[in-house]
Amino acid sequence: MAKTIIKRYKKTAQYFTEDLGSGIELEMVLIPGGTFMMGSPEEELKSSSDERPQHEVSIKPFSMGKYPITQAQWQVVAALPQVKQELKPDPSGFKGAKRPVEMVSWHDAVEFCARLANRTQRPYRLPSEAEWEYACRAGTTTPFHFGETITTDLANYRGTDNKEYNWSGSYGDGVKGISRKETTEVGSFKIANEFGLYDMHGNVWEWCQDDWHSSYETAPTDGSAYLNDKASSNRLLRGGSWFVGLANCRSAFRAYDDAGFVFNSYGFRVACGAAWTL
Repeated sequence: MAKTIIKRYKKTAQYFTEDLGSGIELEMVLIPGGTFMMGSPEEELKSSSDERPQHEVSIKPFSMGKYPITQAQWQVVAALPQVKQELKPDPSGFKGAKRPVEMVSWHDAVEFCARLANRTQRPYRLPSEAEWEYACRAGTTTPFHFGETITTDLANYRGTDNKEYNWSGSYGDGVKGISRKETTEVGSFKIANEFGLYDMHGNVWEWCQDDWHSSYETAPTDGSAYLNDKASSNRLLRGGSWFVGLANCRSAFRAYDDAGFVFNSYGFRVACGAAWTL
């Protein structure tokens, strides 16, 4: 089996920090605008038709959470005045202030963003699916922003085989690893992508704004959310998680679930469209 080679180097990214109160901060990364090819080519290992057709998308500058929202951040924002619905103060199954919040629905994540927007007077929201993939890839075209494969030393995913779901613990020429069977503290692998974002592969699935579509046939090309003309309850999830195999953590991989469903691998990170002008 080929040896997995990981190249490490230092690069600077632009950040701003939001004071949430109670000594808790939210670090936001400034994502430059640009154009990228969204989706995967047919020759990408384990890719599927819902990741196609590949199409060029232009993204306006925006900002995105450096990490998935943590339990500490959730607890502060969940204590703010309600906008549309109640939020549980501590919903997560895997407890830890610096672990990502989980057991949150799409509706919960939207409510969090609304409360955060009211608190800060900035337009916080969930990222669109196109923004998420653009931010994850950070200029790369490989299955992962790390390259052709990754290991469980670099991300939190199921690095062991699972016959029930037909998941492999390895991908391509990569090696099998471990299954932690739980979330890890955000940023604990200490390796960011080119834009300065952490945990884009694995740890928790991340809700996006978009409704589910089985292909990109009529997807927008301006980076906006891909919404249905009629009511739909299925919303997009990106990035994979501690629970799934490596192929499901690819930059192009798409998953979905009902907007009201919660699971101990479902979390999110926030975006803010106006933050670039601060």
